[in-house]
Amino acid sequence: MFITRKYLSRRTVLRGLGAAIALPLLDAMIPAATALANTAASPPVRMGFFYFPHGAIMSAWTPTATGTDFELSRILKPLAAYQKQLTIVSGLGNKPGESAAVHAIVPGTWLSCVHPRETQDPYGGVTIDQIAAQHIGQDTPLPSLEVATESGGGGGACDRVYGCSYSGTIAFRTPTTPLPMEYNPRNLFQRLFGRGDTAEERKALGAQYDSILDMVTADAKDLQRQLGSSDRAMLDDYLETVREIERRVQKMEKQDLSALKLPQVPIGIPERFDEQLSLMFDMTALAYQANLTRISTMMIAAEVSNMTYNFIGVPDAFHPVSHHQGDATKIEKLIKIQTYHTQKFAKFLDKLAATPDGDGSLLDHSILLYGSNMSNSNAHDQFPLPTAVVGGGNGRLKGGQHLRYPDHTPLANLHLTLLDRAKVPLPEKLGDSTGQIVEIKV
Repeated sequence: MFITRKYLSRRTVLRGLGAAIALPLLDAMIPAATALANTAASPPVRMGFFYFPHGAIMSAWTPTATGTDFELSRILKPLAAYQKQLTIVSGLGNKPGESAAVHAIVPGTWLSCVHPRETQDPYGGVTIDQIAAQHIGQDTPLPSLEVATESGGGGGACDRVYGCSYSGTIAFRTPTTPLPMEYNPRNLFQRLFGRGDTAEERKALGAQYDSILDMVTADAKDLQRQLGSSDRAMLDDYLETVREIERRVQKMEKQDLSALKLPQVPIGIPERFDEQLSLMFDMTALAYQANLTRISTMMIAAEVSNMTYNFIGVPDAFHPVSHHQGDATKIEKLIKIQTYHTQKFAKFLDKLAATPDGDGSLLDHSILLYGSNMSNSNAHDQFPLPTAVVGGGNGRLKGGQHLRYPDHTPLANLHLTLLDRAKVPLPEKLGDSTGQIVEIKV
C-alpha cells in the first residue's frame, strides 16, 4: 500500500454559476497517516459560558468525595451521562466581584474577575469570552453570541453607585463596552439565519441588505474626499465598522445551512419560560453546528429574576425564594429550580454529544463553563462559587473529577486555564489570577 501526503484543502469549495458552497470536513482533507488534531482540518474548539443567578444551595451542589471516585450531588445529578467529561472545582472565590451592591455587579464580573469603578458609566474588565472571540471567533459570521431568557439590567438589579451596566450581561468587549444579551427567540433566530419566515424570504432580504451596504460604502468614500482630517479620521472608523459588517454578511452568505433542521421561526417570546429556555439552548447548539459562532454566553435567568416555575411545582418567584433565611421549605424549592436549570443544560449537552464533528462530537470539541458568581444566595457572598467545566476540549481537558482547592482560590485561575486549553494567547494579567489549575489539563 502506498501512502501519500497529498490531500484536499480544508478551504475547498464547490463553484459554479457564480455560487460557492462550503464543504464539510471530509476524509480527503486529512493527510494520510496523520492524526486529525495535527492538521488544518482539525475541528475548531467551541467555548460556552452558562451563568445562573442567585448562587446555589452548596450542600446540594458539592459532591462529598473528591478525586475521580465521587457521586454527583442532587443539583448536578442530571449531568451523570457526562461525568467523564465533567470537572467540578470547589474552593473558588471571586473577590473582585464582592460588593454591597451584589446584584448590580455580580453578572458582569463573573468572566472578568475585575472590580468595576464606582461610576454610573461602565468601566470594568474585558471578559474571557471576548478574549477568546478575538482569537478563535474571527473566522465565523458572529465572533461571539450573547443570549439570555429575560430582559436584564434594570429594576432591582441597578445601583446608585454602579448603575445598570453589569447586571444585565456577562460579556464585556472592552472595559467600557458591555454587550447586550438577546432574550427574544425570534430576534435570535433572525440574527443567526437571516430575516424572513422562509428560506426564500431570508435569501431575498439578505441580497437586498447586501446591495444597501454596497451603496453606503460607495457614498462614504465619495464623502471622504470632501472632509477635513478630523472628519476623515471619524469616517475611517465608520468605514471600518462597515467593513466588519460586510465581512460578516459575506461569511453568512457562504454558510451552507441546507443540512440543518431549522426550527420554525419563533413568533416572539413564548408564554412558558420552559419553552423559551429550550429555544435559546437549541439555537445556540445550531449556531455551533453551522459554525456561525464558536463563542457563546448565556444568562439562564436574569439577576433579581421574578420568574415563577409552576411547571416544576414552584409557583413562587425565583429571587424571593432565593432569600430562604434557612427555611427548609424555601430551600427545597430553590434546589428544585437549580436542578431544573441543570436538567435543561444537560439536554443542551445531549444535542452537542449527538452532533458529529470531525473525529468526534461537538461536545468532544467544546469547553463549557457552567456556574454562578454568587454562592449562598441568602448571604449574597462570592465564596465558595458553584463551578463546573464540561466538554472534551479537543482532547485537552481532563474530566471525571472533583477538585477541591484551598479556600478563596481565585476564580480567575480557572478562566486562565480554560483560555490556555482553547489555545488562546494568554493575557499578561487576568483579573486577580495567581496561576493555572493544572489538574484540568491533559
